[in-house]
Amino acid sequence: MWTLRRQALILTAIASLLAGCTESKVLVDQAKVITNPGPGKPAPYKIGKPYQVGGVWYYPKADYNYNETGIASWYGPGFDGKRTANGEVFDTNGLTAAHKTLPMPSMVRVTNLENGRSIAVRVNDRGPFSAGRIIDLSRRGAQLLGFIERGTARVRVEILAEESQLLAAAASKSGGDTLPPAPKAAPAGEVTAGGLEPIAGAKVSPGGGQGAAQPETPAAGGSAVGQMVLPEPDGKVTQVAVKPTNIYIQAGAFLRQANANQLSGRLKKYGAVRVAPVTVDAQRYYRVRIGPLASVTEADETLKRMIAEGHPESRIVVD
Repeated sequence: MWTLRRQALILTAIASLLAGCTESKVLVDQAKVITNPGPGKPAPYKIGKPYQVGGVWYYPKADYNYNETGIASWYGPGFDGKRTANGEVFDTNGLTAAHKTLPMPSMVRVTNLENGRSIAVRVNDRGPFSAGRIIDLSRRGAQLLGFIERGTARVRVEILAEESQLLAAAASKSGGDTLPPAPKAAPAGEVTAGGLEPIAGAKVSPGGGQGAAQPETPAAGGSAVGQMVLPEPDGKVTQVAVKPTNIYIQAGAFLRQANANQLSGRLKKYGAVRVAPVTVDAQRYYRVRIGPLASVTEADETLKRMIAEGHPESRIVVD
């Protein structure tokens, strides 16, 4: 399925942390060919080797500290019932998502930074391969987050480390990639439940959340494999406090400020350019950003122009 979506921005390990790019190049192998397991068979655990789509390289990894902001989109029409990148059957009414680099399966929390709605979804596909998007949700996920009509939203995507480790441990028994080492500590976050108006046609779960009907399981929000109870998205929508955000295009992140200043001088034709320091793992970088931009549409148009004119590693960020 993921081969149908093209064009994207390269993501490296540092890019995930900085929402930008680095000055170093990474040598890569050819992408791994993913084989569908067939009807009725469990999908194996997949991280995958670096792969290329539309001339852009992507670098999958098990990152249990993943926490990134950007623009989300959704997909469904034309894909329902087809195979995802890890061999599962896509259900547009399920709470699943496509991500370019996270392991499959893994669990992430997606928060709409425009209205504070937050849900957990399971990553089982690759994408989105449209410039400026960080995650592609199922139709149901977009409904619960409240952007089904608009098509896009500013979001934060955070990996749920403990849940993802449990899914990886179970899925790895079906074959696929080697299970990565467990993280030293799962990232913690505060999410408080809040009352929400029901979405038209949505089923309200006993816990107050809105979700599609789920089969009975031995424990709430989970399914059993042997003696292991696996986490599953429960469809509950929580309400979190969000602050106003701005949209930027980040063109690079550099160790040397002189390099950042040099790039900023070449980008002035696209709008206001900012060079700002940021510290990651005790290392200082200088980010080059254009903006703030007024809308996703303006950001998309500016990004498209920048990529066409020789800045392929630029990407949309929300801050």
